[in-house]
Amino acid sequence: MAVDEPTQYTATMARAPRIHGVRTKVLRVIPDERGWLMEILRADDADLFTTFGQTYISATYPGVVKAWHYHRRQVDHFACVAGMVKLVLVDTRPESPTNGAINEFFIGIHNPMLVQVPSLVYHGWKCISTETALVVNVPTEPYNYAEPDEYRLEPHHTLPYDWTRKDG
Repeated sequence: MAVDEPTQYTATMARAPRIHGVRTKVLRVIPDERGWLMEILRADDADLFTTFGQTYISATYPGVVKAWHYHRRQVDHFACVAGMVKLVLVDTRPESPTNGAINEFFIGIHNPMLVQVPSLVYHGWKCISTETALVVNVPTEPYNYAEPDEYRLEPHHTLPYDWTRKDG
């Protein structure tokens, strides 16, 4: 079955339900008198792990938005291990049962969680902590410098999402 590329949206999108194919795992911090340990992704995580591509870490300064892009083949597995980020996913896949959905995940030191982002789903994040956020990704594909599996949009005014903090 051929996979259609996501379409660009200009209409307002709904916030729920959970985007089809997105999975999460609450991460357990295991502390002791020496410090702590937190497992992120294991080969025996049957609902999450499929294959290993590489592991990398991305630092994001407070208030900075790193968005939008999607991958045709790659599946991402994000965990924020320092600070906090608002990870946002937008489903523009024409054949998806959740086409039009937007999901927000607040992940990091106050909410340790792994979020699996399926291919063809736009994603990005904003550092919402007062300190630099560190996001670990364990994608299913190694980065291909010659032909990146990355399709980008500008972070503002391209998808129907406002990165502004909602006070109230």
